[in-house]
Amino acid sequence: MADGVERISSQDLSKLMNVTASQIRQDFNNFGGFGQQGYGYNVEYLYNEIGKILGLDQKHNFIIIGAGNLGRALGNYMNFERRGFLFKGMFDMNPDLIGMDVRGVTVMHTDELEKFIRENEIDIAVLTIPKTGAVAVAEKLVQYGIKAIWNFAHVDLKVPAGIQVENVHLSDSLMKLSYNLNRYNEEQNQ
Repeated sequence: MADGVERISSQDLSKLMNVTASQIRQDFNNFGGFGQQGYGYNVEYLYNEIGKILGLDQKHNFIIIGAGNLGRALGNYMNFERRGFLFKGMFDMNPDLIGMDVRGVTVMHTDELEKFIRENEIDIAVLTIPKTGAVAVAEKLVQYGIKAIWNFAHVDLKVPAGIQVENVHLSDSLMKLSYNLNRYNEEQNQ
């Protein structure tokens, strides 16, 4: 869409995505289909419909707990807003970090979490804290009304049904990358 393409075929999409055109059509059909045979897909319509499926047609207020390097890096990432994720607050316990400015957001003490969440309609919390405190913080977040947690702490969180959690283990991701690189190198050497 950014390139001004108005319609695209499943064949063209398959080349861009490295999956078969048949798989693309099957996947789209699981959501009711989006194209017409012989015409392809209207790019803007497809973009908007996929956005609705992903919930990107809504705004989501989020906070970051943990103002260390990873937390600040995520706080400074501007593309969240383009996708409807609005960075509203950052929290930490470290007195050296409290009061710091991260892209216009002042780092607050975690003691202010509950009030801030309730007053600012926060639905997503990002955890960038050590795993030792993540479970207890996640339990508090659920009590305070958080509906989704993006968890970068290296511990899988157990939360009540209905609370959405996405665990991101950076070392696991790096190992997966290493595995794929190793497989690729082996294929090249055959």
